[in-house]
Amino acid sequence: MDRNLFSLGGRTALVTGARTGIGRALAVGLAKAGAEVVLLGRTRNLDEAVAEVESVGGKAEQLVVDLTDPGSIAPALSDVLARRRIDVLVNNAGIIHRADAEVHGFADWQRVLTVNLDATFALCQIVGRQMLERGMGKIINIASLLSFQGGIRVPAYAASKHAVAGLTKALANEWGSRGVCVNAIAPGYIRTNNTAALQADPEREPAIRARIPAGRWGTPEDLVGAVVFLASAASDYVNGHVLAVDGGWMAR
Repeated sequence: MDRNLFSLGGRTALVTGARTGIGRALAVGLAKAGAEVVLLGRTRNLDEAVAEVESVGGKAEQLVVDLTDPGSIAPALSDVLARRRIDVLVNNAGIIHRADAEVHGFADWQRVLTVNLDATFALCQIVGRQMLERGMGKIINIASLLSFQGGIRVPAYAASKHAVAGLTKALANEWGSRGVCVNAIAPGYIRTNNTAALQADPEREPAIRARIPAGRWGTPEDLVGAVVFLASAASDYVNGHVLAVDGGWMAR
């Protein structure tokens, strides 16, 4: 096997939601594969994530962008795009709101859709233009098992993640012939802050774990291999795909 297929040496990856959890683990994994990383977060508290990237020999810079305001994204990215060639975009940032559908607030609905979908499209469009000009690039959106299923008490999140899967396929159709691959990863049940309520639920947690063929919840690090694959030359003929990394949940 040609290990250079999976090398990201000489490439720069932009990872959103990189302060903790999945985003941070993916940024570190991409750095281990050779990429320089731009860590995007909502507030100026990315120092620990930068330090972790540097501890594995990587180079990182942080970028503060409020994804609840999609109109602010282009101005915030203008400097880094003028200085850097972004080869890999990982749209990881996302939020969730849990409430019964009949009382789910519309403002909460809009907030989830804004961060999970609107900001993802804006980032794809802004960074994608630069990739299209060069005729190459990799975009990896973070979808969800709820890109395929409805879930319970998370209607806005499920709708947003179904839409992320559709957006991934739509962009792949338009940009694949122009050198830009657009794919998504659908994580299973991963131990992060977003799933803290489920992990603490004495009824749902064991029920969820019992359905996972792997017999355990995933960790953010379980997603690194899939992201490196989709970011590297090894996946140059993979486009418009939503890859479930779920311990076998979807096979059940």
